[in-house]
Amino acid sequence: MDGSESDDSSHFERGVDHIYEAFICPLTKEVMHDPVTLENGRTFEREAIEKWFKKCRDGNKPPSCPITSQELSSADVSPSIALRNTIEEWRWRNDAAKLDVARQALFLGNDESDVLQALMNVRQICRSIRSNRQGVRNSQLVRMIIDVLKSNSHKVRYKALQTLQVVVEGDEESKAILAEGDTVRTLVKFLSHEPSKGKEAAVSLLFELSKSEALCEKIGSVNGALILLVGLTSSNSVNVSIVDKAERTLENMERSEEVVRQMASYGRLQPLLGKILEGDGSVSTGPAGLGSLGSPETKLSMTTFLGELSLNNDTKVYIAQTVGSSLVDLMRSGDMTQREAALRALNNISSYEGSAKLLIGIGILPPLIKDLFYVGPNNLPIRLKEVSATILANIVNIGYDFDKATLVSDNRVENLLYLISNTGPSIQCKLLEVLVGLTTCQKTVIHVVSAIKTSGAIISLVQFVEVKENEDLRLASVKLLHNLSPFMSEELADALRGTAGQLDSLVAIISEKIPISEEQAAAAGLLAELPERDLALTREMLSIGAFEKIISNVVGIRQGEIKGMRFERNFLEGLVRILSRITFAFSNETRGITFCREYNVASLFINLIQSNGQDTIQMVSAMALENLSLESINLSHMPDLPPPSCGSIFSCMSRPPVITGLCKIHHGVCSLRETFCLVEGGAVEKLVALLDHENDKVVEASLAALSSLLEDGLDVEKGVKILDEADGIRHVLNVLTENRTEKLTRRAVWLVERILRIEDIAREVAEQPNVSASLVDAFQNGDFRTRQIAENALKHIDKIPNFSGIFSNMA
Repeated sequence: MDGSESDDSSHFERGVDHIYEAFICPLTKEVMHDPVTLENGRTFEREAIEKWFKKCRDGNKPPSCPITSQELSSADVSPSIALRNTIEEWRWRNDAAKLDVARQALFLGNDESDVLQALMNVRQICRSIRSNRQGVRNSQLVRMIIDVLKSNSHKVRYKALQTLQVVVEGDEESKAILAEGDTVRTLVKFLSHEPSKGKEAAVSLLFELSKSEALCEKIGSVNGALILLVGLTSSNSVNVSIVDKAERTLENMERSEEVVRQMASYGRLQPLLGKILEGDGSVSTGPAGLGSLGSPETKLSMTTFLGELSLNNDTKVYIAQTVGSSLVDLMRSGDMTQREAALRALNNISSYEGSAKLLIGIGILPPLIKDLFYVGPNNLPIRLKEVSATILANIVNIGYDFDKATLVSDNRVENLLYLISNTGPSIQCKLLEVLVGLTTCQKTVIHVVSAIKTSGAIISLVQFVEVKENEDLRLASVKLLHNLSPFMSEELADALRGTAGQLDSLVAIISEKIPISEEQAAAAGLLAELPERDLALTREMLSIGAFEKIISNVVGIRQGEIKGMRFERNFLEGLVRILSRITFAFSNETRGITFCREYNVASLFINLIQSNGQDTIQMVSAMALENLSLESINLSHMPDLPPPSCGSIFSCMSRPPVITGLCKIHHGVCSLRETFCLVEGGAVEKLVALLDHENDKVVEASLAALSSLLEDGLDVEKGVKILDEADGIRHVLNVLTENRTEKLTRRAVWLVERILRIEDIAREVAEQPNVSASLVDAFQNGDFRTRQIAENALKHIDKIPNFSGIFSNMA
């Protein structure tokens, strides 16, 4: 125990009483413990003389007396009982005297060497004669040694710790004395503040105390004790003894259920999981109770506590690996208390993908589904059905692509919808989250959509967006409706038009001035999926001021006033898609034009097409610019001219005034803000730049927007010139010759035909065989409309004879 600093023992034991020569063994030169006498009357320490006789035998010599060398007839010895009793009596008196001397020296004010000598004497006495511990207790030396722990000397504290361990070893009463007051707390403090040797002595003493079951909870109750001990077991300390003693101390303390729970709170879960396994007859994975069986009450207690713990993801996986099967078996129990404990524990570990995968493999789904839908004897109460629904929601939303077919078979979706309609908000929230998980999977979303359409449940599902007192319920409903919107956009639009409050609620969610949330992104995505040409819905959104709030958010995000890194991209995409729907309502709703003028919407979309890396925003913005541009011809107008003055004959005969500043293609007064003119807004070059985009849908939308400048009724020649000045013709021809998709080809052929109406350009293009080949391919393989347009284009470059021109000349 003492290591290199062993106790300095003298050749003879010093004490108050005189040491008689008869007490000393001639061989060991020390006071004898078990004196024995030879046949010649000489007395020796039994162990020493037996070694001498063995030496004689090994040398093939007869036994002899080591003092006289007299040969003996036998190696038999006789115990010297009287001498032994006399020596023991002397030793008792001598040790008592030593303890008295030690008591006088054990004061912090004494010289350090005297204190160390006194501590050494106590250790010697306790090691040599164990019965003298009673004398140590009676002399109150234990408390005096405890006081020495307050010394400023590391060495004194270290020796005091060693001495206390020797004193209390195997002695319950001494341990009880040591555990009085704050001594245990002092020992715990030494675990973090003492040097390595002192720390080792402190943990060794705690290990000795932990052998007493009554003191385990005492140690565990000291603030920080378990954390420090657990930390020592997981440290990379070079002192292996410290790690070992800390581990063995914790193992001893595992006998206390309260301590086991505390250990679990600090991350040492093996004892708690072991007791859960012991309760069902399994062999514990941890040291505590290895191979033994625990009581059902203990298993229930530990399982209940497991459901209350705060766990990290790695721990959840470890728990699922260790006791997952046991917990699933407990779910099937007929005892409702056990089922509740198991469900809450499973709920606690099911929210991480790694642990959820393990639970699926273990077979959690069948009993879970049964618990959720079963109605009959011993069925779960609603409060536990909520826990079952939470576990199921956790599992289906982890992103793990497992076979979810079992969750949508046997009318289970219909059962879920029924439960949603007939339960309270808490379980409704979890059931909606289950549907959210099912609608994120391509294989199961179709079944959910079918069940909702068949049952007409969309009306009741939409109503949840108005819930204000339960944010989780509202979030789940918005996410579900968002997932359904690509498949049920018309049904959703009908439902939202029916009650203005629900549409208001969605817009209010989007408008919240907080860091962008998942709910805002989902609400924006939901409204974005609704039919863009649904005029009645657009009118209702205009009436409630939705577009003003939408554009405010778009501008806020672009200016950095509204932030939210995680959901910002999806939120902005949804907002831009919602805003673009107003451009589809111009022909029937003048309020849309007024709004776009007031908020300069055309300028915003021109800026948005430059959002590199955000394909959807660029595509939608280009589509909106197409709609705005198509309206320009209706909004462009000639300026009001003053009436001619006829004051003289000459003024009446003068020429009409020359009007300047008119739009090149609309031949009227144009501006980006008032008439949405792309030419005046400088949008042509930006749209041309998108023709090199790798996303076909962005290219198609850009082509459509550029095509709006060459529509019938406009100055096509001037439009082509504007396109040429922006290097657009080259890019359009590239799109045609690349032949990327049928839609792109159709758009490009239409635009190329308009361009080739200009003779100079047609002559240049006619010399490009790849363009001619692409037009021929479109003429031969396109749809009816594309073939007609391609034919006209080929006529412009004289690849097909223009028979109508020949016939007119003949006429």
